[in-house]
Amino acid sequence: MRVLVVEDDPEVRGVVVTALRAVGFAVDQAADWSQADVNMSVNDYDCLVLDRILPEGDSAGQLRRRREAGLGVPALMLTALDDVTDRVAGFEAGADDYVVKPFIAAELVLRVRALCRRRGTMLPPVMRAGDVEVDTARREVRRDGVLLTLTPKEFSVLEMLLVRRPAVVTRSDLFEHCWDEQADPTSNVVDVVVGQLRRKLGEPPLITTVRGTGYRVDLAGR
Repeated sequence: MRVLVVEDDPEVRGVVVTALRAVGFAVDQAADWSQADVNMSVNDYDCLVLDRILPEGDSAGQLRRRREAGLGVPALMLTALDDVTDRVAGFEAGADDYVVKPFIAAELVLRVRALCRRRGTMLPPVMRAGDVEVDTARREVRRDGVLLTLTPKEFSVLEMLLVRRPAVVTRSDLFEHCWDEQADPTSNVVDVVVGQLRRKLGEPPLITTVRGTGYRVDLAGR
């Protein structure tokens, strides 16, 4: 899931970005609406995290205009304005959720995840392929009942492969959805993470390489 954080305070932006990346989100960032518009013109986001007050003014008005122009991405407003009238104005402008500063990072992550799932296909609580079981709520993976220790990025790649199963997922699709603007698109990061994931999943192999295209989940035809 890919998120755009629009926040002009570098310290707050850093906290939000770090918290989201720590649990596997691909996160891009912008300090104002001008940069946010550039990001949204080239990337498809699952959620926006918006500071209420940005250099261009109140994000409520900015968001309202973009909603009227067809912007459908779920948006969470992050702000120190906690008056009821401020919250109502935010929701009326098109915000889907509202978090007041100071905030608890864990709660913010949960709210962002909920908005991302609302936009996309609702994942089942548990996905299975052979003896591999993926708990999407707890973000836990087990093989033959044994809990595996995956990094957030490895989990994101496995989750996407299972969601798209039995289709082939291209390297570019994996890169676009599981990495953010910090990653080098010319690098082999996708292949490296898939290789690490394969080693952790063990035998028999769960992930098949489709030469020149990408990967798919294929376990003995099951």
